[in-house]
Amino acid sequence: MTTGRPATAWLLLLLATGCDRAAPPQATTPRNGSPAAADAQGRTAASAATTAANAAVADALPLDDPRDFADARRGLVAGDGDVVVTDEAGRRVWDTREYAFVAGDPPPSVNPSLWRQARLNGIHGLFEVAPGVHQVRGYDLANMTIIRGRSGWIMVDPLGSRETAAAALAAARSTLGAAPIVAVIFTHSHIDHFGGIDGVLPDAAARAAVRIVAPRGFVEEATSENVLAGLAMGRRAVFMYGMPLARDARGHVDTGLGKEPSRGRLAIAEPTDLVDRTPQPMEIDGVRFVFQYAPNSEAPAELTFYLPDAKAFCGAEIVSHTQHNLYTLRGAKVRDALRWSRYIDEAIGLFPDMEVVFASHHWPVWENARALEYLKQQRDTYRYLHDQALRLANGGLGPQEIAEQLELPASLRTAFASRGYYGTVRQNAKAVYQQYFGWYDGNPAHLDPLPPVEASTRYVEAMGGAPEVMRKARDAYDRGEYRWAATLLDHVVFADPGNAEAREQLAATYDQLGYRQESGPWRDVYLTGAFELRHGVQPSPATPAAGADLLLHLPLEDFFASLAARLKGPDAEGKDTRLNLVFTDLGETWVLWLENAVLHAARRDADPSAAATVRLTRPMLVRLVTGQAGLREVVFSDELDVDGSRLALLSFLMLLERPGEPFPVVTP
Repeated sequence: MTTGRPATAWLLLLLATGCDRAAPPQATTPRNGSPAAADAQGRTAASAATTAANAAVADALPLDDPRDFADARRGLVAGDGDVVVTDEAGRRVWDTREYAFVAGDPPPSVNPSLWRQARLNGIHGLFEVAPGVHQVRGYDLANMTIIRGRSGWIMVDPLGSRETAAAALAAARSTLGAAPIVAVIFTHSHIDHFGGIDGVLPDAAARAAVRIVAPRGFVEEATSENVLAGLAMGRRAVFMYGMPLARDARGHVDTGLGKEPSRGRLAIAEPTDLVDRTPQPMEIDGVRFVFQYAPNSEAPAELTFYLPDAKAFCGAEIVSHTQHNLYTLRGAKVRDALRWSRYIDEAIGLFPDMEVVFASHHWPVWENARALEYLKQQRDTYRYLHDQALRLANGGLGPQEIAEQLELPASLRTAFASRGYYGTVRQNAKAVYQQYFGWYDGNPAHLDPLPPVEASTRYVEAMGGAPEVMRKARDAYDRGEYRWAATLLDHVVFADPGNAEAREQLAATYDQLGYRQESGPWRDVYLTGAFELRHGVQPSPATPAAGADLLLHLPLEDFFASLAARLKGPDAEGKDTRLNLVFTDLGETWVLWLENAVLHAARRDADPSAAATVRLTRPMLVRLVTGQAGLREVVFSDELDVDGSRLALLSFLMLLERPGEPFPVVTP
């Protein structure tokens, strides 16, 4: 079955809101003495130091190498015009016109290497990868792949939203002709690779006859990711993807992985076939596949596959034309660089005769020698990061020192597919350290430091007060030492968030740091920080109630774990509430109880000592915990049958934290 659902506050990391992006508020007139000329939104121009730094990048890399551009355009069949996709209400879900400014030479406010990547990611349309294998690229953050079978099409990764998937499918059919969809393959459990399933299989009767192949654990990982820590993760995703930023040369340019997440509705489907071993041969509609099971690599549940008759390897997202994230800035569990590298090496050994590598993002690589060279560079990028970060750690360096020292060898750092357009050497070096050693670097001074506000207040006082610290920061800015200027000004802002001059000075510093970044997410993080310093935290149009349908697919054990993470511990102290929940639609009984200010849940027979036994449906419980059902429904609803104290149920619900407005990040 599939379930449609709009974006939620804790799915913002991969799905922007389903409404048009609002224009940023206008800034007040910049103060005299601003570091560089500001535009109407308060954004400063690239400084001389930033312009020089970006020019040095252009001099150091062969940015005019035409091979990637030739590969990105190779096999173009149709559809390289503007792509504008709207939802049922006429709101834009996808619009390539927003990136029309990415053309010609890079402006001083954009790292020229990122500009090159953005131009490549702007090449879109329907492409032939190999005989019988096509891709629709540039209709969403990810690619949709179409493989022709004996009686119909096998769809791989039906994009991130219903609207973009339907548009991509229509574009393919307008050129390739109509054909039934006989199977769908989800390569992994990230939403931009399965969320558009309703766009390609909108008819329930058709879905029932379609094979759906996914890696083992797909549904569990797809539904549980971002639920426990999702509110914080979603807030951080606003920074990682530059969601409030204008799409222009001083704003969001590209994610490095693609243009941006689409802003439509999403769905999920239950697999009929699971991939759980390597190699795993399978024939689908007359097409021979050999699957590779690659869990806990780029995603917790992931697969790749080889088409032996076409000699084509689909690397899913364990390979791409960027260095990927071992740690993602939105916040997630650290990924295993060693295992990731080994999967790529395994694929090289399993499929040495491949003639083309294509993936869930970016463009393919053709010819056996080039394909293997590309895979080896991807393999060794993650292995080098792993091995050298550990070597330096074992030599006594901490994560900050490792990140400052570690650099890829020339053979890798000059390979564009290993450049840090999405993940970076600095963040991935720290990720390897974190995987093995955690947050503590061994320095006793870092074991229990003062919290940010108190530490900043004392730092500012020790350095002679805010005016003196700001003077030092201006001097650092003038020298092009933006990292140090940001460190100084961050202390001033946290010590006194009402200091408007310090906020603008820090915002201007973040502008320069953002303009220099090769990584799309790093650029967006800095520039979103600048945006919020100037305009404040913007209210989120998404609510937890909007994600209710996703909660309906979450295993109940994980559902109750998410409730436990919302329990207001201090308020629950000393309480021993016990409830029986009898789900009339599931035929299951769960017992919830408080003990030591911790919420426990277990599937078992009803507890006769419970304060109340509540008979309800799962949808009703979701409405209760997301705030869609209030006091009146708890007391009067026919969907709730309560034996015992309704007051006990109400008291329990009041112990759950209800998410409020988005919390600040760049201010206390």
